Amino acid sequence: MKAIRGAFLDFLYDPFYKDEQEAVRYLTDGILVIDGEKIADFGSYEELGDKYSDVETTTYANRLIMPGFIDTHVHYPQTEMIAAFGEQLLEWLEKYTFPTELKFRDKAYARQVADRFLNMLLANGTTTAQVFTTTFPQSVDAFFEACSERNICMIAGLTGIDRPGLAPPEYLDTADTFYANSRDLIERWHLKGRNKYAITPRFALGSTREQLDRCGQLKGEYPDTWVNTHMSENHKEIAQVAEAFPEAKDYLNVYERAGIVGPKFTAGHAIHLSDDAYRRMSSSKSSISFCPASNLYLGSGLFMIHKAKSVETPVLVGVGTDMGAGDCFSILRVLNDAYKVAALQTQKLSVLKGLYLATLGGAKSLLLEDEIGSFDPGKFADIVVLNTRPTPALAFRAENAIIDESRPVEEQRRERMEHEAFGMMMLGDERAVEATYVSGNLLYQKLGNHIH
Repeated sequence: MKAIRGAFLDFLYDPFYKDEQEAVRYLTDGILVIDGEKIADFGSYEELGDKYSDVETTTYANRLIMPGFIDTHVHYPQTEMIAAFGEQLLEWLEKYTFPTELKFRDKAYARQVADRFLNMLLANGTTTAQVFTTTFPQSVDAFFEACSERNICMIAGLTGIDRPGLAPPEYLDTADTFYANSRDLIERWHLKGRNKYAITPRFALGSTREQLDRCGQLKGEYPDTWVNTHMSENHKEIAQVAEAFPEAKDYLNVYERAGIVGPKFTAGHAIHLSDDAYRRMSSSKSSISFCPASNLYLGSGLFMIHKAKSVETPVLVGVGTDMGAGDCFSILRVLNDAYKVAALQTQKLSVLKGLYLATLGGAKSLLLEDEIGSFDPGKFADIVVLNTRPTPALAFRAENAIIDESRPVEEQRRERMEHEAFGMMMLGDERAVEATYVSGNLLYQKLGNHIH
């Protein structure tokens, strides 16, 4: 048993639907007790300190401790091609993505990249991600082997694409090979340790009807798996999907007809949706991964966070880097872009709403809120320790915060925390990450660029 002491921030409720101050749990001096992989106790140090006085305790002074960040949409094979220049979605796939992902036929190479990818996530405070692989089963094996060594919660699966002309012939699979290989991988990896499997048609345009039907067959045979894909990212892509599937009334309906929409279904992007599509996503309890960094980078459009989080059509939403179309591994930088995307639509994304999406909101969108996303006892001890003043600009900004000193001390402390956390959300990146714990173990500590 061990403990961590410091200032803690997590969420009890969704601040999009409840008063933000009631939704957040902020302890200026708290203690989190870890027993093995999980949280055994959590509360104020004043109340629990004596009870655990004999437990070895690590104290993080002047830091903000949060649940590990959750990246709901990211591509590990694109690690080496991050920030590729100058194309929109379909041209970007042809010019950069598929040539890079062909390298993952080599399992040793895939494992090398998987290790780099996971280490970069940890250095950015990300402890869970929903991850795309390639059409090659060995790329999935390599990834889950690397995850198993770290005892880290990742959702991933074989990425299917079988439509001729959408990728190089040597990259394509078939409906039958996708089904057979997916079954084999599910049996080998799903729910083994903290590994979780996602049935993964890359995007509707990349799959034939036969392959999408096979996805539905897999979901029927393995109902506790996840489904991870892309949807309505780019106008050209949407038009081509309508041509390829004339029987479907819209992009979402392509997946509905395959029988894969529902809880544990995540649509990456979902920028260009009709009111009816929002209504159907809401009623099916499916989720959207909001990927503002890549949406801006590829010029795809502005996701309507206010629509997805409305009272009328509430949809589960998490945030994703979508690296390598996204130009970073940092969830903090993604929240920076999310704020700007909202502002361009005359909406406001507060720091508490942003950090909720990155933690408990992401967990809820993946139906993992019983395991991760907050500091409730019984959940896995996935934790990020943040320095809200990691740069001279942030330190200077924090020192000159305008705080209403006529208010009670606790309210002043919370106001200061929100001021510094918003600064970190807008100006921070991996430099803000002091330490990252996974399953109770310290896997990253900022000692130069050292990773444990």
